[in-house]
Amino acid sequence: MRYWLFKSEPSVWGWRDQVRRGDTGEQWDGVRNYQARNFMREMALADRGFFYHTQNEKAVVGIVEVCAEAHPDSTTDDPRWHCVDIRALAPLPMPVTLEAIKADPRLSDMALVRQPRLSVQPVTLEAWKIICRMGGAEEW
Repeated sequence: MRYWLFKSEPSVWGWRDQVRRGDTGEQWDGVRNYQARNFMREMALADRGFFYHTQNEKAVVGIVEVCAEAHPDSTTDDPRWHCVDIRALAPLPMPVTLEAIKADPRLSDMALVRQPRLSVQPVTLEAWKIICRMGGAEEW
């Protein structure tokens, strides 16, 4: 299993929207960055991810799971773009802010810190465990 982070503007698609999709999940479409697209092509069923709110909140708010591997993005006819489908698993009991992540030296190498504009990014197992603990979700 691998771990990821999916960034979303909550005013466009937020955690509540993701939860409402239920077990069906939702395609993570509209990504037009080659590096982020390539990360999605690496994803496998049951990989886990953090759901991250951008804009004013800037925090990890939930845990998601990849429920469909990379496939053509339905929002474009351009064959270069692919996406995965994700479904909500659980909210974090306490959102983990970008400020808290940046303040923890163990997380200084995270893409979220080094490449803040990248919308889909890998997360190491160590970082996954640290952020889960920070958010009160140790069982994941």
